[in-house]
Amino acid sequence: MGRKCTPTQLRILEGNPGKRPIPVEPDMSSGLPTPPPHLIGYAREEWDRLAAGLHRLGILNDGDAMSFAAYCDAYGWWRVATEEMNRRVEKGGPLAALIDKTSNGNIIQNNLVGTANKARADMVRYASEFGLTPAARAKIAVEGGEQGGKFSKLVGNGKR
Repeated sequence: MGRKCTPTQLRILEGNPGKRPIPVEPDMSSGLPTPPPHLIGYAREEWDRLAAGLHRLGILNDGDAMSFAAYCDAYGWWRVATEEMNRRVEKGGPLAALIDKTSNGNIIQNNLVGTANKARADMVRYASEFGLTPAARAKIAVEGGEQGGKFSKLVGNGKR
């Protein structure tokens, strides 16, 4: 199986550390992709927050829109599940978010825990594909001595 391929634009931004030939990719961009209509709530907010910056860097084009939408969906579901768990903590303490009691009185894991964990894992996996994790950004060449290089102004100050 081996290592997964690094997207061409990320290889260019990294300075092509392996010095292997960079393949010519078809130009699939006709401007900033339109967010898919199924993105709502937090997922749509995340699209609006990051899409333009990724497009400017050449990382998001029409061919990548569905993969980026999957990242945004995962973010949206993670945030919804996490916020609901936080509401349960405020009402009943930390265990209220983690466990439920069945009608028989048995204690089981709250389904939101699994939902949040799965969405978080998906979100991080998709985020790394677009250079949105610290490890992915660390590979990017520093431009003009600036810390963070070409990605430094992509996300802003990190506030949501």
